[in-house]
Amino acid sequence: MNTSETQLIDGFGRKIDYIRLSVTDRCDFRCVYCMAEDMEFLPRAKVLSLEELATLGESFVNLGIKRIRLTGGEPLVRRGVIDLIAKLSALPGLDEVTLTTNGSQLSKFAKPLKEAGLKRINISLDSLNPERFARMTRRDMLHQVLAGVDAAVAEGFEKIKLNAVVMKNHNDDEILPLVDYAQQRGIDISFIEEMPLGNTTAHDLKGAHLASHGIREILSQSYELIESAYKTGGPSRYWTIKGSDCKVGFISPHSHNFCDTCNRVRLTAEGRLLLCLGNEHSLDLREIVRRHPFDRQHLTDAIFHALSLKPEKHHFNLDEPPQILRFMNATGG
Repeated sequence: MNTSETQLIDGFGRKIDYIRLSVTDRCDFRCVYCMAEDMEFLPRAKVLSLEELATLGESFVNLGIKRIRLTGGEPLVRRGVIDLIAKLSALPGLDEVTLTTNGSQLSKFAKPLKEAGLKRINISLDSLNPERFARMTRRDMLHQVLAGVDAAVAEGFEKIKLNAVVMKNHNDDEILPLVDYAQQRGIDISFIEEMPLGNTTAHDLKGAHLASHGIREILSQSYELIESAYKTGGPSRYWTIKGSDCKVGFISPHSHNFCDTCNRVRLTAEGRLLLCLGNEHSLDLREIVRRHPFDRQHLTDAIFHALSLKPEKHHFNLDEPPQILRFMNATGG
C-alpha cells in the first residue's frame, strides 16, 4: 500500500472511513448475547488510556476517518469519557462522534454528552417488560434505561436510535411495541440479528435466530414499510413507516451479508485493531503506541499494512459452535 496517501483503502478496494473505538470492556449489564454472567475484565494496565485513545483517534482521522463511534462494554462507565468525546469532536476533518450505550447512565450524562459535541446516540433496548429485561440483561434496571432515553430525547441530539437484538421465543413478541415506543418519542430503531460471538451457553443460537425478513413480516401486519436509501455510515438498511418520521433499520449479518460495502474497523479497549467483526485478523496498536509513543509515521505505516489483512467477508454459521470466542464486550459494540 502507498502510505504517502492519506486514505485507507483495503485490499478489496473498500474505502475505510469509520472506526469504532471501545473505551472499556466493562459494563454494568451482563446481556446474555454479549457476555457471560461471571466475567473477568481486563486489568487496567492492559486498557488503552484516554490519552492513547485520543492519539489513535487523531491518527485515524488524519488517514481519512470521518466517523468515530465510541463503544464498550458500556462506555459511560469509563471515567473521563466526556473529556475524550470533547477532544475527538474538535478534530479537524472529522464529521461526527457518536456513541453506543445501554442507556443506564444517560440520565446523568445526556447533557454533558451534548455539550461535549456528541451528535448521534444509539441506545440498546431489547425489551419493555421489566422481568424480561432483567432476564436478558441479568440486571433489573429497565426503569433507569427508559429514564435515560427520555433524558436523551429532551437534550435534542441530532439523531437517537434504539438498537434491539431480537431472538425467537425470547422477545420477538415485542417487535411492534418497541416500534410504537420509538414512534412515540420521534426516534428511530434498528433490529439486529444476533451474532455468534463468544462461547455462551445461555441459549440456543440457532433456535433463537430470527432473520430480518421475518421481523419485517411481523411489522407489515401493522405498518406499511417503504424501503429507504437513508444511510448513516453503518450496516443498517433502512425502511420508513408510511405516515411516520420513524425509520426502521435492519442489521443482518446472517441473512443479508453486508461485507461488500464494509467501511469500518474496530479498536478494542486493549488496543487490538480488528479488521473484521467475524474474523480474528488484527494488529496490536497498544504495543506500537507504547513502544513508539512519538513516532506517528511508525503508527501510520502499521495501520496501512494492517489493512492488507482485512478479509473479504465474515462467515457466520449457525450450524456450528461459535468460531469467534471473544465476547461482544471485548470486541467493542
